[in-house]
Amino acid sequence: MTIFGTPLSLSATRVMLLGAGELGKEVLIALQKLGVETIAVDRYDNAPGHQVAHRAHTIPMNDPVQLRALIESECPMLVVPEIEAIATAELQVLEAEGKVRVVPTARAARLTMDREGIRRLAAETLGLPTSPYQFCDSLDQLREAIEGGREGGDISDVGGIGYPCVLKPVMSSSGKGQSRINGPDEIEAAWSHAMHGGRVAGGRMIVEGFIDFEYEITLLTVRARGADGLIETHFCEPIGHLQVGGDYVESWQPQAMPPVALARAQQIARAVTDDLGRGLNGEPAGLGLFGVELFVRGEEVWFSEVSPRPHDTGLVTLTTQWQSEFELHARAILGLPVDTQLRNAGASAVIYGGVDATAIEFAGIERALSVPGSDLRLFGKPESFVKRRMGVALAHGADIETARSRAKQSASLVKPRLATERDALAAGVDTTNID
Repeated sequence: MTIFGTPLSLSATRVMLLGAGELGKEVLIALQKLGVETIAVDRYDNAPGHQVAHRAHTIPMNDPVQLRALIESECPMLVVPEIEAIATAELQVLEAEGKVRVVPTARAARLTMDREGIRRLAAETLGLPTSPYQFCDSLDQLREAIEGGREGGDISDVGGIGYPCVLKPVMSSSGKGQSRINGPDEIEAAWSHAMHGGRVAGGRMIVEGFIDFEYEITLLTVRARGADGLIETHFCEPIGHLQVGGDYVESWQPQAMPPVALARAQQIARAVTDDLGRGLNGEPAGLGLFGVELFVRGEEVWFSEVSPRPHDTGLVTLTTQWQSEFELHARAILGLPVDTQLRNAGASAVIYGGVDATAIEFAGIERALSVPGSDLRLFGKPESFVKRRMGVALAHGADIETARSRAKQSASLVKPRLATERDALAAGVDTTNID
């Protein structure tokens, strides 16, 4: 029997989130609905999750000394990584010492913090279908990886990745530093872009052969305890999504798929999440929701990436499922039953900041919410960038086409802008160009 205490008391069930962005904020809200005491941690003040948690902390989470000190001070029952840039090696030590349980496991957090660990696990250990790939530490290695060490001619028969291909920093997310290379004259620019786009400047790169897929999906996969106490795997309906520059701009659920392709996608997702769910001694232990990204063409499916946490494309589940991905994650990590059933078709569309400023406001909210079946999430990020995701429009409909149209229309009606002169001056913003 699961027993929860009372928040802010000696009996409290405490959960700490490492990463308090828009996804972490929704997880915190889902946990609080179940009476959990929440602790939000991020690298900057007033992150979205800081605004709703019982307690908030700001530390560089990739600093093992500060991370350990905070965990030992707060004594959470669970530590839930919500971003990749964390001192995961220290989490493994803390888990091995029995001081904390990491969701889903500290090993999973370490393996998925960069693309190399998870790609080698999927392709080389588990034998899952992926795009061809190589890792590079220099511009010369990148050229050799693409062209197989041979100039000109047909390079496909000498071991090179070939063109087109995609270059990504192994330590990055949301499309940062990612670019497509169509020919030799684009290599240097792509390398420079990747060098400046990763979480670690000058870090390692992965170059991937291009797969001519029809569409991408996110298959939300949940490991939760069943009535008999054993861990069961559950799947949400597949989520289709549109990316621009590697960053999601739209998602919808369900994505139509041939039955054979869906079965293969579930087999791949089960294989990788079963492995990531292994505990310290290899036993099945890890609970929670995973966002498994896959490429699909006809009945063929390729593994792309996995996140051991809610996925940005899964924001659509706030309007499509009886239990959103955030509620599923909260329930699963607490050992509670889950329900992955779809409620209705729906879609999401991103709302970008549009301006670089620390004080912005949003106009057009009433118009956006007048779109039939629509809803909004404005994340409350303290600083806006032109291409920073500041909110998302959600919509449901009788079919995907209707839902996508409504979500895009609603998003387009939200107008981020610099705040009024009085508010901007109070925040220290230059008001010279404010209309």
